[in-house]
Amino acid sequence: MSKKTGDTGHAIDLAGFDLENPRLPQDIDDAAFHSGGYPYDRRMPRKTYETELQLLQIELLKLQRWVRAQGERIVILFEGRDAAGKGGTIKRFMEHLNPRHARAVALSKPTETERGQWYFQRYIAHLPTAGDMVLFDRSWYNRAGVELVMGFCTPGQTKKFLEEAPDFELALVRDGVRLFKFWLTVGRAMQVKRFHARRHDPLKSWKLSPIDLASMDKWDVYTQAREAMFEATHTKTAPWTVIRSNDKRRARLNAMRHILASIDYDEKDENIVAKPDPKILGSKGDIFKDA
Repeated sequence: MSKKTGDTGHAIDLAGFDLENPRLPQDIDDAAFHSGGYPYDRRMPRKTYETELQLLQIELLKLQRWVRAQGERIVILFEGRDAAGKGGTIKRFMEHLNPRHARAVALSKPTETERGQWYFQRYIAHLPTAGDMVLFDRSWYNRAGVELVMGFCTPGQTKKFLEEAPDFELALVRDGVRLFKFWLTVGRAMQVKRFHARRHDPLKSWKLSPIDLASMDKWDVYTQAREAMFEATHTKTAPWTVIRSNDKRRARLNAMRHILASIDYDEKDENIVAKPDPKILGSKGDIFKDA
């Protein structure tokens, strides 16, 4: 691996980094939290986080009751680099919701039959019916990210996808689907730190895939792919919302706040929902840094 320079200006030396070594290099450990221009010096205290999480999860239950009563359909996409915290954020969203009417979707690689279909077809099968919520742990945007970067599709296929995605999402919204698109952004050193933790924690090792490992040397390529994706698919109808996720606790709470603040559901407690932290969550233009 080569030497990378973080957004803070500090060089992160990955030349001799060995993922198999159980000791994480001190320079990576020191740089991790602030990588990607993270605006806070410390992680949110656990007690504060747990108190706010419980209150927001109660609000999510109010939202779910309203969705059921009104026959609404909610789709939330969670995208971002590997180890950005997508799965953990979805887990906290889902923790106390009624699983009969809220589900997480994390699709594996397409089957031979699916590869012969229209690209969006296998995702359409998982869209919600009236009264339901669906949270995608990665989505149709695989075609603009991992599939392109890792050579699982051609540039021409990605170009076609980027042309079709806005129309596909416009059709969903016009049909009444409430569509939210999150991009969780993680700093370079924090990603390395999380990969290292996954490699050496037996309870997390399943999260570290060969594709994750291969992606470590493709940071800049992923950045270019993400920029092209934002340029083509950040629309008024279906905008991207960016969340800084070096601190998973702040990321989770602000993702919940964004959803809750965006919908006028019954019995909403405005004091609990409040507004998302603008240092953590915003539009791609407001908050996005090269992370």
